[in-house]
Amino acid sequence: MSTALITGASGGIGKAFAQELAARKTNLVLVARSSEKLHQLATQLQEQYKIQVEVIVKDLTEPKATDGVFDAIKAKGLTIDLLINNAGFGDYGDFAKGDGERQLKIIQLNILALVDLTHKFLPLMRQRRTGSIINLSSITGFQPMPYLSVYAASKAFVLSFSEALWAENRDYGVRVMVVCPGPTETSFFTEAKFPQTLAEKNNKLSTPEEVVRDALQALEKGDSTVVSGGLGNKLIVNLHRFLPRESLVSVIAKKFKS
Repeated sequence: MSTALITGASGGIGKAFAQELAARKTNLVLVARSSEKLHQLATQLQEQYKIQVEVIVKDLTEPKATDGVFDAIKAKGLTIDLLINNAGFGDYGDFAKGDGERQLKIIQLNILALVDLTHKFLPLMRQRRTGSIINLSSITGFQPMPYLSVYAASKAFVLSFSEALWAENRDYGVRVMVVCPGPTETSFFTEAKFPQTLAEKNNKLSTPEEVVRDALQALEKGDSTVVSGGLGNKLIVNLHRFLPRESLVSVIAKKFKS
């Protein structure tokens, strides 16, 4: 039976990954800050699907937290067959007026923790010549996003990084894929402190379960990238091909300015 490690597993897309993989009889290692939510989910999945679920309570916005995750995996003698770097968050607002420490935590979680966990587990997958990595980006990773500047830039990094690793690792039997959802029914807008009026405009939301379905189907096909959420999102990520970048960013700025 294979084992999947999921970061940000206490809710949203991470929780949906855990539920779907548990239904497929995959053992799980769940990582997030919330001990209570993780243990509740672990108990539920163990009882319902008769799988093994390990919980690692870590705040991945803290430097070196990834070392603690990796050390815990080694101590438990676990082999990770599927790494899902799902944890991430954003922050709405004018960058110059925002909380500088919060912006750095976005980079720490969305980029540094993802890169470090990938670097820790990828060589082991290469040695076994099998394994998969799913990284969570976003449709915001395809163009600059005024008022979500650091978040979108972090997701652009994840997109580029993941597609490069897809090409580097095919010959080693390791699949690397990046998932780019659009607006999804999660706590993202609340945690990013979106103004209510802007949050309400995003009324065409995918469910976390739809994102997970698209991701796992694309992984099975060996795709490098999947844009989840239907035709509308696929059109959005290609707008930069048809509009001058300055024009596109100007339109986005007007739409997202509070």
